[in-house]
Amino acid sequence: MATERKDIEARYKWDLSVIYPTEEDFYADYAKAEKSIKNFARYEKVMCSSAKDLYNTLKYLTDIEAIINKLWQYAHLNFSVESANSAYQSLTAKVRNLAVAAGTASWFVEPYILRIDTETMETWFTEYKKLATFRRMIEKIMRRKEHALSDECEKLMAKMENCLGAPDEVRNILVNADLRFGKIKDENGNSVELTDPSYATFLMSGDRKVRKAAFTTLYKTYEQFGNTFGTMMNAMVKESTTLAKVHNFADSLTASTFKDEVTPEIYNNLIDSVNAGLPVLYDYYALKKEVLDLKEFHLYDIYTSLVGELDRKYTYDEAVEEVLKTVDVFGKEYADALRAGLTEKGWVDVYPCRGKRGGAFSSGGPGTEPYILMNYLGTLDNICTLAHEAGHSMHTWFSTHYNKPHNANYTIFVAEVASTVNELLLMHRKLRECESADEKLYILDQIMETYKGTLFRQTMFAEFEKTIHALCEKGEPLTSDLLSKEYYDLVCRYFGDGVVCDQQIAYEWMRIPHFYMNFYVYKYATCISAASAIVKRIETEGASYVKKYIDFLKCGGSKSPLESLLVAGIDMTQPEVVTSAIDDFADAIKQFREIYNNKNN
Repeated sequence: MATERKDIEARYKWDLSVIYPTEEDFYADYAKAEKSIKNFARYEKVMCSSAKDLYNTLKYLTDIEAIINKLWQYAHLNFSVESANSAYQSLTAKVRNLAVAAGTASWFVEPYILRIDTETMETWFTEYKKLATFRRMIEKIMRRKEHALSDECEKLMAKMENCLGAPDEVRNILVNADLRFGKIKDENGNSVELTDPSYATFLMSGDRKVRKAAFTTLYKTYEQFGNTFGTMMNAMVKESTTLAKVHNFADSLTASTFKDEVTPEIYNNLIDSVNAGLPVLYDYYALKKEVLDLKEFHLYDIYTSLVGELDRKYTYDEAVEEVLKTVDVFGKEYADALRAGLTEKGWVDVYPCRGKRGGAFSSGGPGTEPYILMNYLGTLDNICTLAHEAGHSMHTWFSTHYNKPHNANYTIFVAEVASTVNELLLMHRKLRECESADEKLYILDQIMETYKGTLFRQTMFAEFEKTIHALCEKGEPLTSDLLSKEYYDLVCRYFGDGVVCDQQIAYEWMRIPHFYMNFYVYKYATCISAASAIVKRIETEGASYVKKYIDFLKCGGSKSPLESLLVAGIDMTQPEVVTSAIDDFADAIKQFREIYNNKNN
């Protein structure tokens, strides 16, 4: 496998010249955006004069945002594959600054819209039909009326935007640049460097000594910086809770779910349903303990594969065909668009190389293709990742093709639905088609890990977030000792009596970056719950339901997340969506146990 980017064939790299043929073209658009931002102030005095003036203001602003999105895609996608290139570092920083400048210049848009009464706005929608294309945007703004501040305060908040989030920035520098975790012995007895990213790989090692060494060594380092992490977390939560109060919300959870266009009841239903389903999780850990033949099942054992890796490797072209075979169920429009993207239009940057970021993602929007970053190594897990990211990209494709640019961006609350649907459909199809017991066990192991990691683990994180924000709102200082105690107690409850909860896990909260994103993680759990329900209906109802699902993808940001899921027949206000996903997890455990026992008896 090539390690230098220049050695990889062009057909396995995305071609970002489609966005901008040269950097001169990039800077031409950059200059255009800068000029537009400077000129935007002229709309302040006229935007509320008439329906046409309001339309022109919003159209001008969304045109600026469209250029910034295009600039951002070019900058950050180039940086993602050449992170050592200082020119791309500079481009991403420039676009960030441009986005802040746009936010500062447009500070008046929301407060001025909030001055317009509902009756007048409805009259304007009727008088000037073009304005109706911005109905969704306007209604999202107007629902903020009781949480809006004075013009002076809103302008001040816009200027302060670039100053918020410092605890997260400090944490990232500390973890990614400054912390050193030392060395451990690998499976071959070699002394190797332990890093936060490599920790997960060591934790999946088949050698228990390696797993334990990685676990104890990593958290020994985190423990030493407990006071620093506690101070950062306390500052972040204080920032969140203070901003919620400033905007007249009951608490920070209500503020965050309001932004997601859902309610705290959705959040609490998730936690309650998952807690009621913990016996299923305990059964999963009992299965792992049995299969791994361990007298004591420790926290450093939980990521160990039950069946190891499959010997078979897939070429990237084979992976593409596996994904396309899976999505054929969605019909011609979906399948043709994805095939073109994966084979002709260069959506995917396929292989790892020096300077390329790890992992995988999909990124795109109005004005660009929905690009996919991969680090493909030929495993079945890599194919699942491609299916997952293709789900994101096709959600973006439908959203941008069926909506105006300002209605194209779907919310984070539904962002993981389409990707997880693809991943589950692929694994279910492979499970039906494969004849080998070992391959079936491997796939079931993947399915179980998906539910465990996405539904249960993310809900545990969500419960921790809810707890610490509530403590802060009661006036409790979030010290390292308090945070570690709350986290350890939660871990003990989620893992049950069948797992030895090693004391070092009390410090795990220090290494979870999502805790600095204000009630973000619960959306992973709600998305897999929705996806699980969608897959079940696709497999039982066929084409009649698939149309509803495609209509959901077409919604983009034109409806609220709960309304768009209702298009697919999924009502996230009902706890049954979550409990049904837990039932699917239980079914995978049952299937694994039956196949495993038959194979070994």
